[in-house]
Amino acid sequence: MRKQAWIPYVLLLPAVGGLLLFKLYPMLSAVRNSLFELNFAGGGERFTGLANYVALWNDQLFWSSLKTTLVFNAILTPVMLIASFALALLLDGAVGRGKRFFQTIQFIPVAISIPTACVLWGIMLSPEHGVVNSLLASFGFPAQPFLVSSSQALLSIIGIVIWKNAGYWALFILAGLQEVPVSLYEAARVDGAGTLQRLRHVTLPLLKRPFAFVAVAVTSNHLFMFSPMYILTQGGPQNSTRTLMLESFQNAFLYSSPGRASAIVVVLIGCALLLILAQFRLLRTNH
Repeated sequence: MRKQAWIPYVLLLPAVGGLLLFKLYPMLSAVRNSLFELNFAGGGERFTGLANYVALWNDQLFWSSLKTTLVFNAILTPVMLIASFALALLLDGAVGRGKRFFQTIQFIPVAISIPTACVLWGIMLSPEHGVVNSLLASFGFPAQPFLVSSSQALLSIIGIVIWKNAGYWALFILAGLQEVPVSLYEAARVDGAGTLQRLRHVTLPLLKRPFAFVAVAVTSNHLFMFSPMYILTQGGPQNSTRTLMLESFQNAFLYSSPGRASAIVVVLIGCALLLILAQFRLLRTNH
């Protein structure tokens, strides 16, 4: 037994190595690079200390991008949880051919890459020739600007992201649903609890852990998202979809300011840690 005790650690090495290489190292590199700036005249780096952070503090565009990022996630995370929970309930209650049908429908958006989904939805949300406005017109509603409106663009992107990823996150909630003992539902039914009461007093309390995992994963993934904004709106109109990750990308590759871009990433990491800690506190459970 003692000779075999090292086997689990060896099996964990690839996962730990990937975590260190693709997660921890880039984070530490971002912290280090945020204290430097490229010196194009000398062809090397120049230590600038906290100058990049001071510049961000005095930049109104940075604060606007930070606000957009927080609003994006404040809306996206709870709606994603609700949509994923609804899909999980639908899959958990479906039987026979209906279950296979819903599983297929659920995974179609998941199987599509985010750039492809953005291009498809960009065409469908076109103000003039989009399918969505054609459907609205058939029901007597006026055409909507969607992605070309400063008041609708961010909400449109949130809708696209939810359509794309809700089916994936529903799997984790579905796994939690299937672990709820049937005896608890039967006991609640005997006590006279209806469907909504069983949902409120039995299902939801026992799903705190799956909900916490999905909330943290959604926040950590989508806080750093920039592909939909880059592909569909380029941060517009009027910077209404300009998030911090898009700001970092443009500073690094368009404005040749990798130090400033790294400082923005460090701010994003700090925001992610604070939001994740808050979510753990809100959804903590003793079960």
